[in-house]
Amino acid sequence: MLVKFLRVILFPVVPIYYLLTWLRNWLYDKGIKSSKSYDIPIICVGNLSTGGTGKTPMIEYLIRLLKDEKSIATLSRGYKRITEGYELADQSATADTIGDEPFQFFRKFKDIKVAVDGDRQNGISQLLQLEEKPEVILLDDAYQHRKVKAGFNILLTAYYNLYSNDIVLPTGNLREPRSGAKRADVIVVTKCPEAISENEKAKISKELKVKPHQQLVFSSIRYAEKVISTHSEMALQSLPEFTLVTGIANAKPLVDFLKNKGLKFNHLEFPDHYSFRVNDIEELAKKELIITTEKDFVRLADNESLESKLFYLPIEITLDKKDLFDNAIRSFVG
Repeated sequence: MLVKFLRVILFPVVPIYYLLTWLRNWLYDKGIKSSKSYDIPIICVGNLSTGGTGKTPMIEYLIRLLKDEKSIATLSRGYKRITEGYELADQSATADTIGDEPFQFFRKFKDIKVAVDGDRQNGISQLLQLEEKPEVILLDDAYQHRKVKAGFNILLTAYYNLYSNDIVLPTGNLREPRSGAKRADVIVVTKCPEAISENEKAKISKELKVKPHQQLVFSSIRYAEKVISTHSEMALQSLPEFTLVTGIANAKPLVDFLKNKGLKFNHLEFPDHYSFRVNDIEELAKKELIITTEKDFVRLADNESLESKLFYLPIEITLDKKDLFDNAIRSFVG
């Protein structure tokens, strides 16, 4: 309630924020501020809004698409990590040292390099100095990091909160004006209902003012039919009553999915990228069964008191124009 109130009273700041971010983009567009290009394919995945558009599943989609053809590295900021500067994930890495989403990549994909650095130019430079340097770099959440000129930009916007219906911070959720969408090569409308109609797609395309050079793709979340722990798995439909724990930007799609499955659960909702405290873990340890997201799982799984009761529900994304999208990516990386 306080956050909503602050957003309302800070509305007079919106024009100032808009002007500053628009001017910054204009300086880069005109070459007055410089962006650095690179000789290897760099794909940027990002959004205009502050979060909750599904960047992590998209990065994982790209990894699966390319990992058998190219050596891949991901480069993220490492949000809320306790380290600073450049870090390359190794066997000592944790969600605390590199951030929850990069650690998720590191756990799932053993044949890629996972790096974090708030300075994307430095991060890329460090990766390219490795003895086995990557052939493709995936920039996670770097759409506004214009010091790096990615060769291919994928812009995500959530179906339930299109950037065309939003305004900039601090009253809205946009990090920059809507005009920033023109930099995208592909715009992906994420978290769509599976039954979205062609008429609705055409309407959204018009709302987003998709440019002739841009592809528009619609994606949906596909949830697994089982939940997984460190040592075992269970069929989703066989679950007894459980506690759902989420620390993500928007848990509504997951909650709706579980309710539609007829499952009984109590939902404990935490802020995005929440750092679970000792008393949080003590309370969770009293629960019989905990289902969470994969991002939350990597932050909770090291707690011995939760080991036997903590499971996550895997997700993947599906694309309505999969072949077109895949071919565009493969064509770009050569």
